[in-house]
Amino acid sequence: MNKNLFALFALLLLVAGGVRPATAADTKSQLIQIQTQLQLLQDNMARMQQSMDERMGAMKDLMTQQTDNVNKMGVAVQNLQKTLGAQTTDAATKVDQISGQVQALHDAVDELKARLAKVSKQLDDIQSGQQNINNPAPGGQPASPGAGAASGAPPPDALYNDALRDFNAGKNDLASQEFTQYLQVYGNTDLAGNAQFYLGEIQYRQGNLQGAVLSYNKVLDQYPGGNKAAAAQLKKGFALLDLGQRSQGVQELQSLIARYPKSPEAMQARDRLSKLGVAQAAPRPSRPSPRHP
Repeated sequence: MNKNLFALFALLLLVAGGVRPATAADTKSQLIQIQTQLQLLQDNMARMQQSMDERMGAMKDLMTQQTDNVNKMGVAVQNLQKTLGAQTTDAATKVDQISGQVQALHDAVDELKARLAKVSKQLDDIQSGQQNINNPAPGGQPASPGAGAASGAPPPDALYNDALRDFNAGKNDLASQEFTQYLQVYGNTDLAGNAQFYLGEIQYRQGNLQGAVLSYNKVLDQYPGGNKAAAAQLKKGFALLDLGQRSQGVQELQSLIARYPKSPEAMQARDRLSKLGVAQAAPRPSRPSPRHP
């Protein structure tokens, strides 16, 4: 406001209050005091305004920092979710890789068993030859040949190894014929259960899920003590799930976990049940005892 207006306003207040200015010097002195007080008041208001502006600026900076922190937290949460998702995918991939490695190890063990069986058979043949030399058959006739020779089939180890090699090479039809022949001629050997399992695997590969389930059942019923029993039950559960028979497939996998809790197949069964959202409390094995002829 104009200083002259303030002076006039102060003079009017004095007149309205019944106070008459004594002299021009007194009036000037009073006006100076009023102007001084007014200036102090304006200075105080300016300082208050400056203080308010500074506080508001500080609050705005604080709000900006908090907003930035919240945005950073959101980005961190998203990155964490992506990392967890990637780890879950990696874990599933590792389980599949381990499964393949275990299967390859089983195949290698089967081949080793077949070779050991071949060596054992050769030793038996040598021993039998020596016995025939020492104790010839009546009439000078040689001893009768084995079942494989009688049927024209290759020796069991050679036939099994050929079938397994063709299976690993993806020659499904040829491998199926060889495993079937093995079962027909050497159905009582240690590797007969393996041959039946691989027949189920070939059917599974070819999309014949019903036939695969039947083949896996034969492994479980006819060769329950074989080294492919756990693998057969696992693949039977997978085939049932692929057929849309969820309850039967889940029951089969839970039974596998109860029977072979520390096996690699049980680990794969737990992973599949987890993906299905099924609780993994395994019940007692409910499968009936193997049928004997």
